[in-house]
Amino acid sequence: MPPETRARLLDVQVPPGPVGQVVVLHGGASRGDGVPVSPTQLSVVRMVPIARRVARAGRGRLAVVRLLNSVRGWDGDHTPVDDARWALDRLAERFGTALPTCLVGHSLGGRAALLAATRPEVRSAVALAPWVYETDGRLDLDGRRVLVVHGTDDRIADPARSRAVARGLARTAQVGYVSVAGGSHSMLRHHGSFDRYAAQFAAATLLDHTAAGPVGEVLSGRAWVEA
Repeated sequence: MPPETRARLLDVQVPPGPVGQVVVLHGGASRGDGVPVSPTQLSVVRMVPIARRVARAGRGRLAVVRLLNSVRGWDGDHTPVDDARWALDRLAERFGTALPTCLVGHSLGGRAALLAATRPEVRSAVALAPWVYETDGRLDLDGRRVLVVHGTDDRIADPARSRAVARGLARTAQVGYVSVAGGSHSMLRHHGSFDRYAAQFAAATLLDHTAAGPVGEVLSGRAWVEA
């Protein structure tokens, strides 16, 4: 069975006639070649409250789905980016059109959100504690809005690398970087902040909602915010 057929989409909220859509992407390190994703693994479960928070912020106007990748980690032959593109294709078939999209991802899912944001339907992307390489900043994301949220105490994904990527992406995209003091890679500490920022940004960029706090500052044009 080819890997792409093993990816799964899980509905969080799908109202009739959505005007936009949010795809939530999980992280999770590899556990060996071809190890499938479990719905109960911690990296997947962590995205459940984020997806629900996004759905509430959408006020019944956004379709919100969670993507379960084909395999754990970042396989060189079939990556989470391939799964994200597969998800966007399936959603376009389901709704009959490619809806304006926000991609929200954590860790490797944050990197996938950025790399898949080149798709024309993607209006915005949120990278939470993203595992990235500095070369990812060379992407051309012209016309997109990007939010990177990273904890200062992350010992798994280096905040310095995500800052470098944010600076690089700012050449073409509107980028805001929120630094969460004391936040770790799991986003369990200060979890309310990570969840809230993702939901506010998705609703603001897809529905023109206003936002307060750090996301409001980012939307008003401030590039670097400490929270």
